[in-house]
Amino acid sequence: MIITGHTMEELKDPTGILSGSRHEMMLAIEVPEDDEMFSESGLYIKTIFVQDGDVSRIAQYQIIERDTESILDFELEEDEEAQLLQYCKEAFTN
Repeated sequence: MIITGHTMEELKDPTGILSGSRHEMMLAIEVPEDDEMFSESGLYIKTIFVQDGDVSRIAQYQIIERDTESILDFELEEDEEAQLLQYCKEAFTN
């Protein structure tokens, strides 16, 4: 999986209950044709990234087919989740 770009938007907590900041990130990805997630129309990952002090985490993510906006029923492998988190951390700090 290659992350080719992103957009990021801060999510406001109107209640003030949640600690830290939350950002919705849309990550454009490319996967090889032999990957079970492959789609000719392209894919992106919609994720909620949480930064709370020194702790960063992915609260949730969805893999979405670009043309149909369909949510695909796939989970990322551990190394892909780690890659996703690292990318989000770097995007958040830049």
